[in-house]
Amino acid sequence: MNRVLPFLVTGFIWLLRTTCRVRAVNDSRDRLRAAGQPYLYAGLHGQQIAMVVHAEKGAGALVSRSKDGDLIARTLEKTGVIPIRGSSGASRKGGVTALRALVAHVSSGRPACVAVDGPKGPRGIASPGIAMLSQKTGAPVLPMSLIPTKRIVLSRTWDRTQIPLPFCRIDGIFGDPMYPRDGESVAEFTQRIQDELLRLEAAYDPSEAAKTHAALQQVLAEKRESMKRAA
Repeated sequence: MNRVLPFLVTGFIWLLRTTCRVRAVNDSRDRLRAAGQPYLYAGLHGQQIAMVVHAEKGAGALVSRSKDGDLIARTLEKTGVIPIRGSSGASRKGGVTALRALVAHVSSGRPACVAVDGPKGPRGIASPGIAMLSQKTGAPVLPMSLIPTKRIVLSRTWDRTQIPLPFCRIDGIFGDPMYPRDGESVAEFTQRIQDELLRLEAAYDPSEAAKTHAALQQVLAEKRESMKRAA
């Protein structure tokens, strides 16, 4: 089954790429391409299947060093997307190596995709990797919310993985390009990216945004409780 599964997943992604129509809203990519400017897709981990369907050939995608990541990497390669292995946070295993590889990829003029709250969450909380990547390369971040008109939501997964269904439309809602600001810390830029992604989800996918909000409140409550115990 382990040998067959990659072919099944790749076949399903090919079916989605062939049958699903992607409708981009507030899309600034043509303008950025005309200026010779690479860019960084920023999305939520639960929307990564739609992100793969939407991604252009030659884009780099950050993929975790896990068994699930092995499957995703093989699938990406079949669809023309370049997997770059490592965790999304620079402090995690493989993060520094992955960041260097992403910097090289983006510096060559190609885009990259990052699920900012991956690989293990918490849901809706961005890791600093994409902010660091943008600061090192000068490439703007394109926050995006990908919403299939027909989908299955795996409610028991930590990220509420969304599976678009064949022949649906996937609405790709872009925020305005986000550039690093002079004197801005990585943490501040990361927070701006996170806030924009959550704003897009709240505006265009409110039912899922409510679940993200509940998850964030739980994380904050756990932090407060941890601080009380430490005191």
